[in-house]
Amino acid sequence: MTAKNTITHCADWIVQLQRPDGAIPWLQSGIFDPWNHTESAMALGVAGHMDAARKALDYLYTIQRGDGALPGECGASVPMDAQNRHLVAARAKPLVDTNFTAYCALGVWHLYSLSGDRHDLEHFAPLVEAAMEFVLAHQSTHGEISWRARENGEALEDIDALRSGNCSIYKSLEAAAQIRQTLGGSAENLLTARERIGVALRTLPSRFDRTWAPKDNFAMDWYYPVLCGLLDGEEARAHLLSRREEFIDDSLGCRCVTEQPWTTVAETAELAMALMAIGETVRAKTLLSWCAPLRDDRGGFAMGWQSEEQIVWPEERPSWTAAAMVLALDAVNEISSAHRVLYGKLSPNGVKILMTAQG
Repeated sequence: MTAKNTITHCADWIVQLQRPDGAIPWLQSGIFDPWNHTESAMALGVAGHMDAARKALDYLYTIQRGDGALPGECGASVPMDAQNRHLVAARAKPLVDTNFTAYCALGVWHLYSLSGDRHDLEHFAPLVEAAMEFVLAHQSTHGEISWRARENGEALEDIDALRSGNCSIYKSLEAAAQIRQTLGGSAENLLTARERIGVALRTLPSRFDRTWAPKDNFAMDWYYPVLCGLLDGEEARAHLLSRREEFIDDSLGCRCVTEQPWTTVAETAELAMALMAIGETVRAKTLLSWCAPLRDDRGGFAMGWQSEEQIVWPEERPSWTAAAMVLALDAVNEISSAHRVLYGKLSPNGVKILMTAQG
């Protein structure tokens, strides 16, 4: 199938999953978080479902707390069923995550990049401003941003920060700055906060993943510094290519973690976009082509492939898996006017404002 046909196939599945109020859960059975919801909204926009994309972003207004946070559920902690085949969505736990909250900025800038309609920015700017106020309230004196909201007077220093989450926030802050500047405001505080995150990511590794085991085995921690634009040029190329053998299973895709023979569509799609940031278009397209067997005729893509057992696992087709494929296909084939939004530094204005802010 062509890229456009696959985009239509994936977007139609996301439309089926979207609820009447605009929410896009992971699965038909549930699990909601604002990050994956926003990712799915962006995919809808690429496929031409602009009203559905706007409805999805409008839904975030309905759940936004007074402090700007966008609450959701922790899908990563959801257990498997007794047969180890399906996620038990009803067991999802409530969560207020800084990265999940920040991501709405990228979703709004992506929408504007598609529509060119200033009203989209004006309408959603209050959502983004409130979200960023919450996120920046969780930035430590060292520059990193804690991964979740403080509870019951909890000290910020006692909450861990996640490397991939901070990379994503780094990207979201750039989008928030673009939104504010396009509307005629100053983005100095957003760009300063972004720069401080970048310094922490580069020079203070001990500030991240303090309460968990090191996460160097996770694909997202490997490619996100390039995907978000923290690393670029030859430094980014060396960073990605140096660990290719650890994460890539030829003809299958990108492993979620190095030690498990489980290649996942979402990680493969995101890695493809990171490769686009260093000009590796052929490698990016090849990666995406390897995902073709996981396309599901019922809609979307299977989450991943367990190559040791030779099975699709789990038997789920998340909205965000379909969304990641849409956004990656758009990136490598330059289909929409927003094809450059998700990887590297935003352009053209993004590069200019960052050079001004950082020297």
